[in-house]
Amino acid sequence: MKQPDVPDNEALRIKALKELHILDTEPEERFDRVTRLAKNIFSVQIALVSLVDSHRQWFKSKAGTEVCETSRDISFCGHVILGDDIFIIEDASRDERFFNNPLVTGEPFIRFYAGCTIYDHQKNALGTLCIIDNQPRSMEERDKHILFDLARMIEAEIAAVELMVSDQLTQLANRRGFTLMAEKCLAICERNQLPATLIFIDLNHFKSINDEFGHAVGDSALVSFAKILSDICRSSDIVARIAGDEFIIFLHDATQLDAKKLINRIYAYVSDHNLQSKTYQLDFSHGIYSCSDFNSNSLEQMMEEADQRMYTDKKETKSAR
Repeated sequence: MKQPDVPDNEALRIKALKELHILDTEPEERFDRVTRLAKNIFSVQIALVSLVDSHRQWFKSKAGTEVCETSRDISFCGHVILGDDIFIIEDASRDERFFNNPLVTGEPFIRFYAGCTIYDHQKNALGTLCIIDNQPRSMEERDKHILFDLARMIEAEIAAVELMVSDQLTQLANRRGFTLMAEKCLAICERNQLPATLIFIDLNHFKSINDEFGHAVGDSALVSFAKILSDICRSSDIVARIAGDEFIIFLHDATQLDAKKLINRIYAYVSDHNLQSKTYQLDFSHGIYSCSDFNSNSLEQMMEEADQRMYTDKKETKSAR
């Protein structure tokens, strides 16, 4: 068995894949309809949108199998992303690269395989659209063009993912949007030697709101808290919901003292909200990290540090109670 080689731009490729925040996400109809279409057009056993991660291939969409991922070292798709042409194996059991591959000798007993590389807008090879069958077969030129066109459909959906920068529920930036904007603002702060500060916020007891009052009320709580942040923060600040009940604020030209003042205002607004609320009560923990050495502080490092300080605050709050 021949393991797939590593592309020359592997580090850049993996970085691009991670920044999509698409790995390990839920199935989406816009991808699934393409794999169903491919499976039906070619009358094959399996059709996949396979994203080639550092040590695995993970299936964003799958038709004809329940397997979610396999190791990269036995993947066919790992070979596909090394080139631009459609990669075709007519009978894997007779191919010296694959005849003893576990995916050939065992489930799903691959014989026929055809894969077309899918790229992001910067031509980073993210993975493949591939079709698989347990019977040997060939592929005509017309079929190659169809597979190529279907792969372009997947690329269009991935491009849409890249453009999705806002959280639909709260209308704040999402993680992707926050990262894109905050990295640019951090660079501006660095060039002009301005202080940059992050505030990481996590709502306390949010699960109990969902459990006691239902998810509709939980969504209302998220929207209310997002509005508080939007109303208080400066228009130049970047406010985002980056996970279920996690929020983050990037403050440019602001010190840790400025951030603490902002937190006090948020607490005051939350207190006013709770006085008027007839159902749930909002509460939150926070962590503040101010950047003092741009040479050793990336946005990711700042987020990790602010996140850790938020968890410290959450633990101290629990202990105080």
